[in-house]
Amino acid sequence: MTTDSYVRQARVADAPALARLRWAFKQEDYEGDLPSPARSVDQAEQWIRERLDGGRWLAWVLEIEEEICGHVFLHLVERVPEPYEENTPVGYVTNFYVVPSQRNRGFGTALLEALKLHARSLGMDVLIVWPSERSDPLYRRAGFQPSTELLETR
Repeated sequence: MTTDSYVRQARVADAPALARLRWAFKQEDYEGDLPSPARSVDQAEQWIRERLDGGRWLAWVLEIEEEICGHVFLHLVERVPEPYEENTPVGYVTNFYVVPSQRNRGFGTALLEALKLHARSLGMDVLIVWPSERSDPLYRRAGFQPSTELLETR
């Protein structure tokens, strides 16, 4: 049996599916009892819709037989202009998820490759991510490396 699958850039109309997958993604972080949500999936859908419509957030989706089964988001972080270099944004990669039944089949790699290709077409020279322990090997295979330039405070 052949499975029709492809990766494409997300559209605003994908917001309901992206919000549902976001909730599924975050539920995997909890074992056993899930806490009560602080916000509804409808609020997440509205947030995603507004961000995709505004163009500062982009996303790519994995579609398998016309169902969205994965996604990765890219936030364009503007840099302050300077006189001697281009002012291309930094890309913040986040919210990377593939449903469990479709993992380990190359789809995550395909999502990241589509994101990276688009980032290069915009002239971006920096993509950043805060990987989970589980996603770290995938990001490293995709060319992400630890930075000695980033500092963080909490």
